[in-house]
Amino acid sequence: MLENALTALDALFDPIRLAALFVGMIVGMVFGMLPGLGGVAAVSILLPFVFYLDDYSGLAMLLGAISVVYTSDTITSVLLGAPGSPASAPTAIEGHALAKKGEAARALGVGFLASMVGGLMGAAILFFAIPIAGPIVLMLSTPELFMFALVGLFFASSMVGKDLAKGLAAACLGVLLGVVGPAQAAADFRYTFGQVYLLDGFSLTIVALGLFGVAEAISMLAAGGGISHKPMTVSNWGAGFQDFWNAKWLVVRASVIGVFGGFVPAVGASASTWVAYGHAMRSTKDKSKFGKGEIRGIAASEGANNATVISDLVPTLLFSVPGGPAAAIFLGALFSFGYYPGPRMITQNPDLMFLIVWSVALTSIVGAALCFAVAPLLARLTSIPFAIIATPLILIMIVGAYQSTSTMGDIFMLFMLGTLGWLMKHGGWPRAPALVGFVLSGPMEQYFWLTNQIHGWSWLTRPGVLIIASFIVIPMVINLVKWVRDRKATTAVAERHHNDEEAISPVDEAGRGAALVLAGIALVMFLYATWEMFSFNPASRLMPALAIVPGLPLALWLVVRGIREYRNDFRQDIGELWILGVFIVYTIAVWAVGISIPTIILIAWMLLTRARMRWWTTLIYGAAVFATVRILFDLLRGDAPVGALLAFS
Repeated sequence: MLENALTALDALFDPIRLAALFVGMIVGMVFGMLPGLGGVAAVSILLPFVFYLDDYSGLAMLLGAISVVYTSDTITSVLLGAPGSPASAPTAIEGHALAKKGEAARALGVGFLASMVGGLMGAAILFFAIPIAGPIVLMLSTPELFMFALVGLFFASSMVGKDLAKGLAAACLGVLLGVVGPAQAAADFRYTFGQVYLLDGFSLTIVALGLFGVAEAISMLAAGGGISHKPMTVSNWGAGFQDFWNAKWLVVRASVIGVFGGFVPAVGASASTWVAYGHAMRSTKDKSKFGKGEIRGIAASEGANNATVISDLVPTLLFSVPGGPAAAIFLGALFSFGYYPGPRMITQNPDLMFLIVWSVALTSIVGAALCFAVAPLLARLTSIPFAIIATPLILIMIVGAYQSTSTMGDIFMLFMLGTLGWLMKHGGWPRAPALVGFVLSGPMEQYFWLTNQIHGWSWLTRPGVLIIASFIVIPMVINLVKWVRDRKATTAVAERHHNDEEAISPVDEAGRGAALVLAGIALVMFLYATWEMFSFNPASRLMPALAIVPGLPLALWLVVRGIREYRNDFRQDIGELWILGVFIVYTIAVWAVGISIPTIILIAWMLLTRARMRWWTTLIYGAAVFATVRILFDLLRGDAPVGALLAFS
């Protein structure tokens, strides 16, 4: 084994291959920092070029891009509050809260170091675990895989925010969004409303950008000023290094969670990140800081998601089952180079296996170092008016969303889900459970259907299922006992609950109105989903029912509670509603006349009225932003929207 490892290391240090690795790393860093693009876009752009190289160089280039995405997207998540990828949602929650306090250096330092350790841990574990990974994965059958996914969903629902009802309802809403489109178990298209666009369901990129990126951009545009209300000093990394050292064992444990999360096909970084985040919360005595800038949450999530990168390749290499979208593209490249993944690949191509280990380890170190170098420059952007940054940011989100199907439906859906995310933010509904529910709905449905077909309902008594289910049942019982005990001190508990909820999911008097509106929308959605569900084949009803059965009573309860709490003084932020309306009008204009004219008007409006720039600087900066957007459309091989009226004429 050591001989094969040294041979692979010598092959990697060939100048051409090393250059290919670093080119891929730079591309991955850039696209990791662009919300909605990430690793899939990076490897998609590189894919046409890798075939001009030899097999090791081409694969090293792809690995370089994949390995640093979760490191560089920490910058976007912390500074802008928009997750560079769905697995970075915990980092966006905790890191952006610190950035607003002027402590971005702490968040970035811990995030970069935890990502580096996660990548190295993943490489080290894979170095020794590849020979035994196959038998371990094969030991898990569909009931256990389903329960693992359910645990990840429960952790995401219960770890963000103090209102478990809203967390679970948000998760059910996410699962319901995830079942739109083709059913996996029967020839049904669910909840498509006769629209061709919905036949393939929603895009993960659009859901993540809408719920987080657009919603945050609206709020910050309305607030005005910079991202941080305090000047940021990012040249002093000492606090971040100290925080990382204090949380070093948490990072190691989170990395192990990420590695095992990547071993399970289709679970991957999104679920394992939330499991690690939940572990960080449960292992911390003072939980009051979570959701408003807890550094341990960043350490756990970044360690887990970067460790998942390499372990995602285990099911890809051993079973031809991609652990994620980027791994699926990597699998296609393997086939193109004449490699056929399978259990025998370990013995037939050991050099290639160790090439992957060395590539990920090297880029984890170099990528973290580069992020430390560029972060101070990028952090200065947080002191300028956010509208200046938001202008290209919003347009990049649109470009990223448009890559899903290259139709106007992508842009419409981006801002529809952005409206939903805005309501969730103001109504105190945590958005992360909705995103995780959406991500896990596909694998959960597949596992759930196969489990019932093979085992009936006897799978509920399997020892492995019972052990995994205890991760949900035991915390719920403990919380119930604690709630009953604390009811004796109602005044103190009510005050603490109010403070915690306000810190994590602010719900003021105006927020109660948003919460009531959102609960009403969710109730209508669940009622309609229930009515239409009976027209599906029995096999197609399983997953919608799994969302509806808990989601419908939860939504009804939240409506009743919202009516009781509502005090007839609904005062939503008019400024934010106005900005949301502008984006909706922009979407309609793009549909009508194409991308160019509405985008020029939007850029001018944001720079002149929101950023209050001068005419000549608006002209120069706006032209550069518009040119960048057009170049991105060309690079991503997508035709920009022409406009229905122009196409008709």
